[in-house]
Amino acid sequence: MPRFEIIGVNRRERRFGGLVLAIGLVVTLPTTSIFEAQEARPNVLFIASDDLNIDMGVYGHPIVKTPNLDRLAGSGLRFDAAYVQTPVCTPSRSSFLTGLYPNQTGVTGNQRTGNHFRDTIPEVITLPQLFRENGYYTARVGKIFHYRVPYGIGTDGLDDPKAWDERVNPQGIDRDDEVLDSIEIIDPTAHERGAIGATLGWKSIVSADSTHTDAMVADEAITLLEANNPKETGKPFFLGVGFFRPHVPYIAPQKYFDMYPLDQIELATNLDGHRHDIPIAALSDNRGEAAMSVETEKTVIQAYYATITFMDVQLGRVLDTLNELGLRENTIVVFLSDHGYSLGEHDLWQKGNLFEKTVKTPLIIDAPAANYEAATTTSFIEFVDLYPSLAEMAKLTAPPYLAGRSFTALFDDPNAEIRSSAYSQQFSRASLTRAKWQGNEVMGHSIRTRRYRYTEWNGGSHGIQLYDFESDPDEFDNLADEPDYLEVLQSMQVTLRQRTQEASTAIAF
Repeated sequence: MPRFEIIGVNRRERRFGGLVLAIGLVVTLPTTSIFEAQEARPNVLFIASDDLNIDMGVYGHPIVKTPNLDRLAGSGLRFDAAYVQTPVCTPSRSSFLTGLYPNQTGVTGNQRTGNHFRDTIPEVITLPQLFRENGYYTARVGKIFHYRVPYGIGTDGLDDPKAWDERVNPQGIDRDDEVLDSIEIIDPTAHERGAIGATLGWKSIVSADSTHTDAMVADEAITLLEANNPKETGKPFFLGVGFFRPHVPYIAPQKYFDMYPLDQIELATNLDGHRHDIPIAALSDNRGEAAMSVETEKTVIQAYYATITFMDVQLGRVLDTLNELGLRENTIVVFLSDHGYSLGEHDLWQKGNLFEKTVKTPLIIDAPAANYEAATTTSFIEFVDLYPSLAEMAKLTAPPYLAGRSFTALFDDPNAEIRSSAYSQQFSRASLTRAKWQGNEVMGHSIRTRRYRYTEWNGGSHGIQLYDFESDPDEFDNLADEPDYLEVLQSMQVTLRQRTQEASTAIAF
């Protein structure tokens, strides 16, 4: 089990040795790039969670326990304004692992024609592939590129063989048909439709951690770290560790559910009539969710929180091993999710909408060259920025066609500003589940600035939304028709359409 005792305040002495109780913005910053001064090529430990929002202790949630993410942030940089380019798994992962926007990869939704980016942009060099082609040992355990969850667990999923020297696909009891057939489920038709991974479902099992897939992912990651220690092989590594939780169905050992009594669960606060000014295209309701009782909603959230803490414990085991092997001082650790997640805000659940809760996403990076105890940054960054940033941190030459921009300046100065806005897009899930739009699919494009969010559905023909976060941080009041906001609306329209055009520019390889 992870060690949580406090063992000191010096960053070099306490890396991953103890639980950090507070996150602050500290310290003296170097005058030249910290990465230029690195001599040895750094390893990269790239850790992804699935369907995780920022309802975690590390981001200030009052009850969700994430002690291992707390200590990672305690020696790293926590990003407080990191946004994905689309809030569903396949297109999001395809985007940040290629450094291109969804319209550029050709992968704009889950389970669609051209669902694998190699079908549309076969010449692209993915992020781990770049490291592999530059002499790194690259390996992947679990879900880094897309998997269908739960049925794809134990397979390669929509993986990219060009990216890896080695791939490992653990499979635990949470994939067993007997367990999946017995889960509590909101949509009773999901079993017969094979859609358990698209509906709210959960199950607590009196079981050992070791029998679940995410614990096996940690086991295999530890084995790979031990077998590929650069101190012995002479070769740096890029190791992708993909945890499946908290993706539905929320399955974890019973003890994690017990950490979150229902009387401690608070539901999202929604105002009366709060959906009256939301375009139907923006509403991503799924079967059975609107009819949930208060007790059921609390049970769903309890299960979501339980799987977060279970995942966090497995993450801690990997971080402990990195430390025990003496690899921490030359390893860049990245932790992220593929998008955020709604838990009842606007009576919406899961993902696939363009509200703040689903496109704002956790991101923590601990770069050993950084000379601070812990820091946070509120600079806007987009997930397409990950690729050029990690390439620069490892002093690799990134492909010239990347759409993102490097944010490495934030490790010198967390108060720097990389972007003034963040762009996201998403097919209307309402067009799939509530209305056919005369046979046409509806695409939403959204831009978030420091004060506002503006969203258009099919260029505005299926609705527009404007929210002022200064007065309305929960996005209850759509100001698109307010005369007092006409100038703001027009300005945001120009910005959004410029960003949409940039994000749709064809790539020449």
